[in-house]
Amino acid sequence: MTVPPTSDQAGSAEAPGSRPPTHGLIGPFTGRHLVILVATVAGVTALILVLFQPVGDPGRGSEVPAPGASFFLLGEEGTGLAVGQRPPELVNDAGAPLTDLDGQPVRLDDYIGRPVWIVFWASWCPPCQAETPDIQRAYEAYAGDGLEVIAINVEEPPEEIRAYAETYGLTYPIALDPDASVFRRFGVFGLPTHYFIGPDGIIRDRWFGPLTLASMNARIEAISQ
Repeated sequence: MTVPPTSDQAGSAEAPGSRPPTHGLIGPFTGRHLVILVATVAGVTALILVLFQPVGDPGRGSEVPAPGASFFLLGEEGTGLAVGQRPPELVNDAGAPLTDLDGQPVRLDDYIGRPVWIVFWASWCPPCQAETPDIQRAYEAYAGDGLEVIAINVEEPPEEIRAYAETYGLTYPIALDPDASVFRRFGVFGLPTHYFIGPDGIIRDRWFGPLTLASMNARIEAISQ
């Protein structure tokens, strides 16, 4: 509520140079001072709320979801592939399929009829490291129901990724994207980035940033129906 300014005392005659000190509403402060103070505090508070409000999950199907907390931005923010699109096949610019750590090709066409969770990541990415154990837990919980996880590593040597997988005891497939060609084709602009694909091969959900285990489970349940 804006405090209405009080008018200065009027109609009193005073000799030049002999004006008495003005007494305001609070000590030496006048109504005008309080109005200015209230307006300033309100403006600063509004600015703080805009700059530091927490980023929430925008919900499935949002056109351009805001990156979540700890999203590791790698370039200019984009939109990525949208919910409702069919993702491109996992091939490099020469048309060769991505391979896993055993040199076997990884193709989305092989998983039609099953829910697929694609996550783009790198071992040096702190939020990727933080969610790695939960991805493994979620995979173990839903693999028996047909879930497929494809963790696409971006631009790292196979030996480093193999060591990382052994350290965390990872059992889900890891596809290598050494030249970031699939990374670019999906429109990824930061890590980690998640795409959830239904059994029909259509993107049903996506998220830019790390996920909690509860959020992972909810998204898997949604694409498994």
